Amino acid sequence: MPITQTEIEDTKELFSMLGPIRVRKMMGGLAIYAHDVTFAMYDPEQGYFLKSDDQTHRDYVDAGMSKFAFETKDGKTLTMNYFGMLDAFYDDAELREQWARKALDVALRAAAKKKPKKNKPS
Repeated sequence: MPITQTEIEDTKELFSMLGPIRVRKMMGGLAIYAHDVTFAMYDPEQGYFLKSDDQTHRDYVDAGMSKFAFETKDGKTLTMNYFGMLDAFYDDAELREQWARKALDVALRAAAKKKPKKNKPS
């Protein structure tokens, strides 16, 4: 089922504490951006997932969050460095903000590590 405009607006509202939120449709769900980096994603069947890295992985696991997993066309199950938001995050804005900022920090660190693109001569 395609992503609805309501899901897009709800997503922007859910993370609005981080500033302007942008979304892009991706793999039947949404990639969620703040400060020009992807910090979260939304899968209509599984909910919201927050970005993690080596520094934060243990925090997510210790909190009881599950890693995003999906099945490929050939039947393999793959995972990504995103962890599902706990139910409490939807009702507790402070808790949601704490974890969303953690995910945003991960995304900003990853962006800072990337080499800047070289401009091609005209």
